[in-house]
Amino acid sequence: IHAWKAYKDYAWGHDELKPISKSFGEWFGLGLTLIDSLDTMWILDLKEEFEEAKDWVEKELSFNKNTDVNLFETTIRVLGGLLSTYHLTGNGLFLEKAVNLGTRLMPAFKTPSKIPFSDVNIGKGTAHPPRWTSDSTMAEVTSIQLEFRELSRLTQEPQYQEVVNEVMKLVHQLSGKQDGLVPMFINTNSGQFTHKGPLLNLLSSSLIISHPRLPDCTPLFVSPCSSRCSQDHLVCFLPGTLALGFHNGLPDDHMDLAVKLMETCHQMYQQMETGLSPEIVHFNLQASDGRDIFVKVWLIADIGILLPETVESLFYMYRFTKDTKYRDWGWDILQSFNNYTKGFWSPRI
Repeated sequence: IHAWKAYKDYAWGHDELKPISKSFGEWFGLGLTLIDSLDTMWILDLKEEFEEAKDWVEKELSFNKNTDVNLFETTIRVLGGLLSTYHLTGNGLFLEKAVNLGTRLMPAFKTPSKIPFSDVNIGKGTAHPPRWTSDSTMAEVTSIQLEFRELSRLTQEPQYQEVVNEVMKLVHQLSGKQDGLVPMFINTNSGQFTHKGPLLNLLSSSLIISHPRLPDCTPLFVSPCSSRCSQDHLVCFLPGTLALGFHNGLPDDHMDLAVKLMETCHQMYQQMETGLSPEIVHFNLQASDGRDIFVKVWLIADIGILLPETVESLFYMYRFTKDTKYRDWGWDILQSFNNYTKGFWSPRI
C-alpha cells in the first residue's frame, strides 16, 4: 500500500516510479508498474486500488503507439499481467487487451529462422534485433511460450501457440549442446547457436554445477571458475526450479542441490551490510583472503535492482520442506527493504 500510493501520487500510468526525485521514468510507456500490480491487488483484496487501476487500463492503456518494446519483457510483464488478471477476475477487458497486445507482438517472429527478434514496434508492426547484433538471447526466446500458448488456448486461435512452438522445435533439434548446456545466444537469420557462453538447460539430467566449498559459508554456486568467480542474483531462481522438479518426480539430488543453492543465495543477502543482495556477487576461494563474498562497488551491475528470484525460491522451499528458516530468511529480506528503502521518503498518505 505504501509503494502503491507513492506510484499513484508521482508516476500514475507511467512505467516506473523514481522515489527520490518523486517523478517517473518510462521504458516502453505501457504503465508497467500498474499492470504488474493488478493481480497482486486483486489477491490482496485491495478493491479500491484495483478498480482505479482497472479504470486506467480500460480508458488509457493503448498499444497503438509508435514505440519499440522488448518482446520478452513485454510478454512476461504486460501480456502475462493481463492474462493473469483475466484468470483471477474473469473480466473480459483484460483478455481483450491481451489479445490486442499479443497480435501486435507477432511481427517479432517474422525472421528467416523463426527465432524472434528481440524488439518489436507495436504501432508500426515491424521488428528488429538490437543495434549491435543479429542475435537473440536464448533465455528470452525460450521463456515466452507460456503466455503465447495460453493466448491461443483462450482465443482458440492457433497462431500464437504455433510461433512459440516453432522456436522450441528448432532449439531441441539443434546440435552444439554440451552436456545439456546450450549457448546464451541464437542467431535470428541462421537459427544457429552463437557460441558466446554457456547457459544452463534446467530440464537436462546432466546438469553441470561446480561446487567447491568456500572458507566459511556458501556451499554451492553455479559457475565455472578457478580462483575467483561470480554469480548473478538471477541465478537464484534455480533453487525453486530444482525444488519444483523434485516435487514433480525428479531425483532426490535435485532437492539436495536446491537446499545448498538456497543457502548460497541467502548468504548473498546475509553477508551484505544492508542485508540486501547486489545484482552480482563475487566469491573468494582463497581461505586467507578475508571475506567469502564481496561486491565490486564501482561496477553498475553490482548494485541491487530489486529482483525477486531469491524470495520466490524461498517461497517454494518453505512450501515443500515446511522448514521455517526459509520463511524467516524471507522476512529478514523484507525488513531490510523496509529499513533501507521505505525510510528514504514518504508518499502523501
